[in-house]
Amino acid sequence: MSDEHHAPARPLAERLGRALRPPRQRYRPLRIDGVDAGWLTDARAARLRQYDRVFRVEDDAVTFAPGLTSAPARTRALAPVVATLAEEGALSAWRDERYPCAPAFGVPPWFLVERAAARWFGIRTWAAHVNGLVRTGDGSAMWIARRSPAKAIDPGMLDNLVGGGIAAGETVRAAVQRECWEEAGIPAALAAQSAVTGTLTLRREGAGGLQWETIFVHDLWLPAEFVPANQDGEVAAHRRVAFAEAARLLAASGGPDEVTVDASLVALDALLRRAGTELFGDYATALRALCPSERPA
Repeated sequence: MSDEHHAPARPLAERLGRALRPPRQRYRPLRIDGVDAGWLTDARAARLRQYDRVFRVEDDAVTFAPGLTSAPARTRALAPVVATLAEEGALSAWRDERYPCAPAFGVPPWFLVERAAARWFGIRTWAAHVNGLVRTGDGSAMWIARRSPAKAIDPGMLDNLVGGGIAAGETVRAAVQRECWEEAGIPAALAAQSAVTGTLTLRREGAGGLQWETIFVHDLWLPAEFVPANQDGEVAAHRRVAFAEAARLLAASGGPDEVTVDASLVALDALLRRAGTELFGDYATALRALCPSERPA
């Protein structure tokens, strides 16, 4: 196939390369029991010096103060710090939802923290995204969502059909079923047919801090007659696009049709698995390197 046929591949690779480049600022770890649990810029580490009953701030790391050795103790001590940061306007919109800070998914956490503060502290978070796929007479298509302009992060941008963070104590399956209904009106029985295809982990710098997130990627084949219907006001619109059009949208940088970075990786993963060479030609290998997925055993 001609280079023209694969035109979106190069700008897509360039766009994701820029978005995923290593952080430019210096970060120091938030360290617990010798393990890096989060990452803070120098400015944010300096801000925590005011809370010497909660943190010890050194040049090479930030740690919790002696005595804060359990998850409940750390969670309680951190709560007023986070509340003050929110009052100062340093965080994204308050969600009243807690995320676990843990060495791995599903294990006992080091502490819990309000979701709005996760990126400020650079802690690892977990999310579940779903590629809504459809078989049509002309091939395969993908449902794309447009985020509400009122969203705290990436307002108005294009997104996967379903995607959201996994709260403390929530399973991946429960998060998928909840988000499927809230964002697209997908009933539980249909949402249960979604299949985990792997995980993607990204660590990138943004206005709110460091996004260090592992995404459980799912594919869900939907009936051709199914039309998504948002239930919670967080999605402004849906559109169904052929795979080739989805690839074009992923390459868009700026403008009304830009796709969020994490959704771009999730959608690209599906396109590469199902039509990689056909869509992207020789660029498929380079694009796979930008979104390396760990496949389930």
